Amino acid sequence: MSRRTMLKALAASSVAVGLGAAAAPAASATSAFGAKAALPTVSGGKRLVPINRIGIQLYTVRDKVSSLGFRAVFEELANIGYSEVEFAGYTQGQVGAITPTEIRQLLDDNGLRGVGAHVTLNPGNIDQQLEIAQILGLPHLGQGGPIAGGYGGPLPKEQWTTAIATWNEMGAKAKAEGIKLYAHNHAQEWNFTTDTNERVYDLLWDGFDRESVFFQMDIYWAHVGKHLYPGFEPIDYIKRDPRRFPLVHLKDGKLNPNSANGYDIIEFGAGDINYTAFLSELRDRGQRFGIYEQDNASTVPINPGNSLANADRSYDAIAALRG
Repeated sequence: MSRRTMLKALAASSVAVGLGAAAAPAASATSAFGAKAALPTVSGGKRLVPINRIGIQLYTVRDKVSSLGFRAVFEELANIGYSEVEFAGYTQGQVGAITPTEIRQLLDDNGLRGVGAHVTLNPGNIDQQLEIAQILGLPHLGQGGPIAGGYGGPLPKEQWTTAIATWNEMGAKAKAEGIKLYAHNHAQEWNFTTDTNERVYDLLWDGFDRESVFFQMDIYWAHVGKHLYPGFEPIDYIKRDPRRFPLVHLKDGKLNPNSANGYDIIEFGAGDINYTAFLSELRDRGQRFGIYEQDNASTVPINPGNSLANADRSYDAIAALRG
């Protein structure tokens, strides 16, 4: 039995798995990397990320999407065990043009669910992007970069508040379509405004319409933000109002005192971010989409050019997390 078949059987037979309850380890599977070992058995505790809610941001495997196409990548991700995907655009490079309808068919063919997307959003394209999201069956639609634009230094408050007002308008459109609009963070959102010295994430927190604009915390970048701009704990924002975080990025980081960020991005489970402690604090664990992302998965020395190998091992590490 393939891991994907096992996952479908588990999802169908046990509601408890979806609620974060403990479940039997998935069976071994065969992928492009050969026979996989069974998931590690961890005694005690509940799964922190239910195996039918483990997703991947496709930016992680963008090199494979570009060289192999969505069809081959979806087949491999499903064999690894992933249930959800978050898009990073809808093109497949040298493989050729593909339509959202064709992508949706490939999702369905492989038993995958689209849960969100990172696209550049503005009032001029929001209607088109919502239409694409509907075709793909996405419950969420988001943007990977800062909503005020750019990845550079700090900005004045007005630039952020203007962007917040725009996002509230787009969020109202998304809500009318039954879709949750969400903003993703890097380190910049934990910095302070240049003129009023206010933490940007707090401006977003207070300014977003909580019924129509949501957050996707990238936990790695939140830890980088804490290193660069201390004075907060990332977990406290989620605990303050868990409903505002329907998605999180499960990205791991290795401590590096020689890096300006304090961490280097690494495959999940090989880093120093204590995800067991972090996720254990969330009483509603299992109720949001946990999405693995590794920006450098295609270039790290351990598997140069093989982002899917990093995705494979990272899946096992996420599935083994216990509270």
